Amino acid sequence: MSDPSAASAPPRLRRWEQHTEVPLFGVSLLFLLGYAIHVLAPEDLGIVRDLGLALVGAGWLVFAADYAVRLRLSGLRHRFVRVHWLDTLVLLLPLLRPLRLIHIYTVVQRGRERPRLSLYARVISYAGAAALLLGFTAALCVYQLEHRAPQTSIHTFGDAVWWACETLTTVGYGDAVPVTAGGRVVASGLMICGLALLGAVTGSFSSWLMQVFRREDETRPPESG
Repeated sequence: MSDPSAASAPPRLRRWEQHTEVPLFGVSLLFLLGYAIHVLAPEDLGIVRDLGLALVGAGWLVFAADYAVRLRLSGLRHRFVRVHWLDTLVLLLPLLRPLRLIHIYTVVQRGRERPRLSLYARVISYAGAAALLLGFTAALCVYQLEHRAPQTSIHTFGDAVWWACETLTTVGYGDAVPVTAGGRVVASGLMICGLALLGAVTGSFSSWLMQVFRREDETRPPESG
């Protein structure tokens, strides 16, 4: 997903990605955990909030180091930013790291002869995991931006989770609405992601049904006239 020319990538870069993508995904989860601790911990627990912030900073440093190594191994120099635009975006906004799930799966799969899951199962699994991680991340962001804003309708983290579910599923009841500029930016991004993920799942499921019906038609004996 992040590298359209993965097949022509230098061998050293492919080996680096093969060995680091899964550990980096673990760092991503720790980064998200640190951010959640920093946002959700009560203000009187300053040490706990600082620990969460330390996890966030350490995670970002790991992402930056990985980006620098891959930039050097790619041999692309300044073109790396354009070719690996999603990696660059994730470095600037690490909370978007769930979008790299499909790249992680691709890298891990290179060492196997065939995928463990069918195409449709992979699409649905990726969409489901990405929706959960993006929804949780967006809920954290919106709660941090909104819960103290004047005239806000998002007072608790539960309100933020409910809002994220509404937005991802494109329901939008309107009972929880971001009022800050930052909250609306997060909402716009989540709406776009929600539409894309919903379209991927719907299209994959429809295609699977078409194949099932086609096989049934092919195996059905011809009707006698």
